[in-house]
Amino acid sequence: MNSMKEIPTIIKTSNLPRRQFIRHAASAVALWQVPGLFAEQLAVTPRSTEGPFYPDTLPLDTDNDLIVVNDDTTPAVGEVTYLSGRVLDRNGQPVPNAVVEIWQCDAKGVYYHSGSGDALKRRDTHFQCFGRFLTGNSGEYLFRTIKPVPYPGRTPHIHLKVKRGGKELLTTQCYIKGHPQNAQDGLWNRIKTPAQRDNVTVDFKPIQSEGFAQWSARFDVVLRRTPSA
Repeated sequence: MNSMKEIPTIIKTSNLPRRQFIRHAASAVALWQVPGLFAEQLAVTPRSTEGPFYPDTLPLDTDNDLIVVNDDTTPAVGEVTYLSGRVLDRNGQPVPNAVVEIWQCDAKGVYYHSGSGDALKRRDTHFQCFGRFLTGNSGEYLFRTIKPVPYPGRTPHIHLKVKRGGKELLTTQCYIKGHPQNAQDGLWNRIKTPAQRDNVTVDFKPIQSEGFAQWSARFDVVLRRTPSA
C-alpha cells in the first residue's frame, strides 16, 4: 500500500469541465463550514462487508479523480459524479487526517480485481475503480467518479473505507436514494435502523452540465467512536 505522503488531496486536470468541479467544490466547502449543523448526536454509519472486490492489487493511480487514469486523455465511461461529505464523530465533530478510500465497479459492472475473472477482459481501463482522499481540518473528502451501476445480485453502490493512524475504523457502502433495486438488495435490507439506512442511502442530484449528465452526492460518514490520532 502506498504511504500516507503519496495520498493526494487534489483533483488532477483532465479534459472534462474542471471549472464546474471547482465551482461545486467551493459550494461544498461552504456547507462544511456552516456552524451549528450538528447540535444533536448523529446516527452512526452502519458497517458493511468489504466484499470480495477490494482491489487485491492497487492501481498505479490512487488519487481522488477516478474518471481519468494518470495522464490519459480518454475519460472513463459513465455519468460523472462528485461524491463528497465529511468524516465525523457521533457529536458532529470533524475527524481530520483520516484516509477515505472508495472502490466500485465500472460502468460495465466489472471490478478491478482478479476475482472478476474473464470479465476483466472487458473492463473499462480508463476507469480508476479505486481512490483515496486525506481529510482536512473540517473532516471533508471529495471524489470525482461515476454514478454506480447495478450488476447481478446487487443494487448500485459505492464501497467506502475510513482509516486513521494505520487503523481501519469503518467499512461501509452507500446507495442511490430511490433506486428500485434497493428493496431487493440483501445488504441494504440488512440495515434495520431507519436512521442508519437513511445515512447510507444518498440523494444523487443532477448538476447543470454542458452536454452530458453529471451528478452530485453527499455522504457524511459518522464513526461510532472518536478515533485517537
